[in-house]
Amino acid sequence: MSMRTYILVTPCKDEEYSLPKLAESVINQTVRPKLWVIVDDGSTDKTPLILQELTTSHDWIRSVRLDETPRDLGIHVAHVYRVGFDHALEYCDSNNIAYDHIGVADSDVVLDDNYFEYLMDQLEMNPKLGICSGRIGSTVNGKILWDRDRDDLPTGGARLWNIKCFEETGGYLLTCSPDSIAIVKAKLRGWETKKFDDVRMVSLRPFAGAEGQWIGYKKMGSNNYHIGFTPLHILLKGIKLLWSNDDFHKNGVGIPYMLGYFTDYVKREPRIDDKEVIDYYRNTRLKEVLCLKTIHRKTR
Repeated sequence: MSMRTYILVTPCKDEEYSLPKLAESVINQTVRPKLWVIVDDGSTDKTPLILQELTTSHDWIRSVRLDETPRDLGIHVAHVYRVGFDHALEYCDSNNIAYDHIGVADSDVVLDDNYFEYLMDQLEMNPKLGICSGRIGSTVNGKILWDRDRDDLPTGGARLWNIKCFEETGGYLLTCSPDSIAIVKAKLRGWETKKFDDVRMVSLRPFAGAEGQWIGYKKMGSNNYHIGFTPLHILLKGIKLLWSNDDFHKNGVGIPYMLGYFTDYVKREPRIDDKEVIDYYRNTRLKEVLCLKTIHRKTR
């Protein structure tokens, strides 16, 4: 097998502005996907017309239409992704389409032309690499601000899996924060995860801004409670967000982030029913973060 093939899944809802820009960047990839499945989550704008034009013009692009539902950045988004993955895998199986890697791209990002070719190069050179992405930039007030998160946390905006890693970690998981949980499960099974600076994507809206950053960060805090983050970790991260002078995270987003977490914490809302994930966030994650920060300071 060539080790140069991949399939791609994208969810979208009312993305008549951003979807054409994403489509142009996928069509212009130096290595195109063998199959690209776009799941329309009940759009009411011109998105269905755009999808009809794309699928008519390109036989490797397919679309799936879901019934109209409210936007929900929790488990519903994972459901939309899961529908796309199930359709893609079944279609490939029925049509004898072989592939080595499987990826996602959000509907509001624009990719470097060599984005997926570069990531496939990295996966091919390092058999232990399970999940990878490029660096993501967020468009704020007409400026592109690049994220500064840890390099071992590939973004969910556009990532690529080694297919063996994807299968060993349970595929695309039907849970909140599936991107984070996929990284945890990959690490626990001996896979490496990596975000590379040499290829990039640009989000056409602010980070966590699909419904406004206050709602987005509040939901992020709630999701972090659900998957097992400890209160100490949330306080440290929330204070960092609150006092950060980084425009990528601004406008006091630490407040809704901590509010989302501690609202669920006080209510003792149920957490994810996955012991290895809970144990990782309870016993390993904070130590991992502090260790990596110490190493970073020593190497500066």
